Amino acid sequence: MGKAACFYAVEGVDGSGKSGMVACIVDHLTANGTPAIATREPGGTPQGEKLRALLLSGADDAWDQQSELLMMTAARVEHVRRVIVPTLERGTSVVSDRYVGSTIAYQGAGRGMAETYIRDLHKQAVGDVWPDLVVILDLDPEIGLARSRQRLSAGAIDEGRFETLDLDFHRRIRQSFLDQAARDPGRHVVIDALGTPEEVRARAAQAIEAWRTR
Repeated sequence: MGKAACFYAVEGVDGSGKSGMVACIVDHLTANGTPAIATREPGGTPQGEKLRALLLSGADDAWDQQSELLMMTAARVEHVRRVIVPTLERGTSVVSDRYVGSTIAYQGAGRGMAETYIRDLHKQAVGDVWPDLVVILDLDPEIGLARSRQRLSAGAIDEGRFETLDLDFHRRIRQSFLDQAARDPGRHVVIDALGTPEEVRARAAQAIEAWRTR
């Protein structure tokens, strides 16, 4: 028997296909009798979307790393209290494009802030709200950045602040996601994100069903 309403987070490097995967997971869950909604971080609430516009646009030096972390956390507080927890309490699953795993990867491994500090801040600000399952889309950052920058050059909304950072930064991000999965394998599945969208989504659906029925 499958699990009841659950909180899923989709993580990965820029350009790994997270947004499409979130929609796919929502469709998959709904088709299998579990209502679900899609959301995203930073964002998910009017307050969070305003912070998203500030955080993901402009030059990389627009914010001190401490300010960046606190703004990400502020957006998450609103997201958890106004969307995630109430939705789960109604019996509907939540599928989020990024969550605290991205903060650990980007502000932690990427920026060099201590993971223990990030986790403590999360606990103090948000409480013990963690995803039931984290789906990590694993992709070579060089491929992901090429995809992401192509999307931005084609006129996508200006959210390319992190894409301006060098390849070593994004390699640290990828390694952090893999390290998080290795430390907590019961809560993570790692999906090879190289291939057609249909191939990648089929891998994810199979992994989610294996987790839901175990």
